[in-house]
Amino acid sequence: MLAPMCSAGQRNDTRIVDGRARKSTGHSKPMAAWDVLLRDHHPGYISWEQYEANQKLISENAHMLPRTDRKSARGGRALLTGLVRCARCGRTMRVFYGTQSGHAHRYQCRGDDSHIGSGWLCTGIGGVRIDRAVTAQIVEAVSEHAIEAAIQAADQSVKSDNEIRQLLCRELEEARYEAALAARRYEVVDPAKRLVARELETRWNTALECVADLEDRIARHDAAVALRPKVDRVALMALARDLPTTWNAPGTDARTKQRITHILIREVVLDRDDATNQAIVTIHWNGGRHTELRVSRVRTGRYPADRHPNPVEVIRRLGGQWPDREVAVTMNRMRCKPADGQAWTTLRVRELRERLAIAPFDPTLPRAKTVSADEAATRLGICLRSVHKLIRKGVLPATQLMHSAPWQIPVAALDSEAVKLGVREIVGRRPKFYKRFQEDKTLRLPGI
Repeated sequence: MLAPMCSAGQRNDTRIVDGRARKSTGHSKPMAAWDVLLRDHHPGYISWEQYEANQKLISENAHMLPRTDRKSARGGRALLTGLVRCARCGRTMRVFYGTQSGHAHRYQCRGDDSHIGSGWLCTGIGGVRIDRAVTAQIVEAVSEHAIEAAIQAADQSVKSDNEIRQLLCRELEEARYEAALAARRYEVVDPAKRLVARELETRWNTALECVADLEDRIARHDAAVALRPKVDRVALMALARDLPTTWNAPGTDARTKQRITHILIREVVLDRDDATNQAIVTIHWNGGRHTELRVSRVRTGRYPADRHPNPVEVIRRLGGQWPDREVAVTMNRMRCKPADGQAWTTLRVRELRERLAIAPFDPTLPRAKTVSADEAATRLGICLRSVHKLIRKGVLPATQLMHSAPWQIPVAALDSEAVKLGVREIVGRRPKFYKRFQEDKTLRLPGI
């Protein structure tokens, strides 16, 4: 007797809790593990293949469900949205974007989400270099040489299919001859010899079964060959020539690139090699092939080589332009270490400046009226980060004697219309109750 359909897709789980077995029922299990599955039992509105395609589409669009299947692309700067899997725990990695002005993003895995709030991560890898490496592999996979190799492989596959069919046809011809011979032997036997007639009849039936089996194999082989897509050489070669241009075109948005990536790639498995500071990228193509890449990661705490000037050069350029204390802070920010590797102090800066015969800073000398970035932030009523943002955009003119030196902002530039407009845009993006938050200094705890 068949099991009821309501329990065919469910399973019972047993867990050990405090040394005792706890059983629970009603857990769903995948369709491949069902006890009973009757396909086409009733006439449906759609075919079974269309139903499976719809279920797959629904599963890929279910972003909020804790599933390990790949997800569909939803735009954004990340190229591998919904395709990245953690090599350590097997879970789907998430995309975390940086600031609005930046273009950096990261692929992170937070495990089973039980450590949220504690700063714990299963693994996290920067996504900019990963996307570039995968893009290079995609362009290479659809290059003209790759397309030619794919066409040759398809021709070889067609040739192999034809050879297999010819062999099956020859076996079928031989089996039909054996069946006809067994039939003639059965027809000429004396009916009185029942044992001989029974044996000949058995051999005849075996030969007919062999013929039916070969005919079924040929039919299945022809059906499998018919389901394979036809190779359009002209279209493939045109794709190989046009894809790099289309991919790098200014009008191509991220969603289009993500769709192309989902067509070619099944999933991408990421892992870190801390010993070599590299990311291990394993690409699983939809055709069944696998490609492993090693991408160098950004070294944390790095500092550009051109920003490691000699202490003497720094003193010659900054000495006398700023007080010794600010010069010491600037040199420490540059990581411009002295010979003993210690930090710079006001006394050390003064001793080196005096040895180089550089005059000290004199605030009474006539200079261009400039202010620092901190003073500009106070006068404009915005934060220091917003001042740096206006400088990067070119709205607020500012100069530096050298990298990491204090900014010199003309006082007259603070009253320009461009700066006022930029400040109004920054203030307009503040929260509705920003002023109340700034004035309220009382610590408020939830529930009190």
